[in-house]
Amino acid sequence: MGDGALVVDGVSVSIGSVQVVTKAALEAPAGTLIGLIGPNGAGKSTLIRTVYRHLRPQSGAVHVDDQDVWSMKPRSAARLIAGVPQETRVTFDVTVEELVAVGRTPHLRPLQALGRDDLERVRAAMRRTGVDRLADRSVTTLSGGERQRALLARALAQAATVLVLDEPTNHLDLAHQEELMRIVRQQGLTTVMAMHDLNLAAEYCDQLVVMREGTTVRHGDPARIITPEMLRTVFGVEADVIDHPRSGRPHIVLAGRSPERGDA
Repeated sequence: MGDGALVVDGVSVSIGSVQVVTKAALEAPAGTLIGLIGPNGAGKSTLIRTVYRHLRPQSGAVHVDDQDVWSMKPRSAARLIAGVPQETRVTFDVTVEELVAVGRTPHLRPLQALGRDDLERVRAAMRRTGVDRLADRSVTTLSGGERQRALLARALAQAATVLVLDEPTNHLDLAHQEELMRIVRQQGLTTVMAMHDLNLAAEYCDQLVVMREGTTVRHGDPARIITPEMLRTVFGVEADVIDHPRSGRPHIVLAGRSPERGDA
C-alpha cells in the first residue's frame, strides 16, 4: 500500500443533462488535509462523490498513488479511499460497534465473519473517535455529533489511505465542529473535506481548493487563498481578513454583501 497521494486530474461530471463539474483538478500530497470550499452549487459535493466512486466522471481521472481508482474493482478501490457522505441515514437499528464494523467489508470475503484483527481495528477506530463508550448504543439514539463521530469511525475502520468527507460539520454546534476537526486532523491521513465554514477550513486545513461554477479556480495554503479579493469575487461578500489572535491563521470578519460578483 502506498502513502496515499491523491490526484484529481481534469474531472468532468454530469447529472442527467446538466454538467455540474468541469475539468476540476486538485492534488493532495500524502498526509495533507485539503479543504474544498466554494459557494452553494459550486460542485463541491459532486466532486467529492466522484472521488469516492459514487458518481462516475465523464472524463478525467482520480488517482491514488498513481492508481486510477475508477479502473479498479470496487473492493480494491475501497481499500484506498474511505468516504463519509453528507447525508447518511441509518435505517436499521444497529449498534455503534455494528455500524463501525461495516468499514471492514472491503477486507472480507462474502459472508466472512470478522476476525481478531478486524475486531481490533473496529475498536481502535472507536477509541480514536471517542465513541468506544457508545459501542452498545443504538445508532438511532445518538446525537448529531455522536453520529458523525461514529460514521467517521466506520471510515477509519476501513483502513484506507485517503479519507474523503462531504461537509461533515454541517448541523453540528461549535463544540462538536471543533471536536470533529481535531479528530480528523489527528489521523494524519490524506484527507479532502468539502466545507462551508471558511474560518474552520482556514484554521485546520493545510491547503484550500476553491470551486466556482463547477470548476476549481484556486489552490494553495490558507494564508494565500483567504483574501478579501477572493471573498468578494467568489462568494460575493465584503470582508476583512485578520490573523487569528491565537493561531495566526487567517480569520474572516464579514463587512456585508458585495453588490455583485466579479470574476475569480
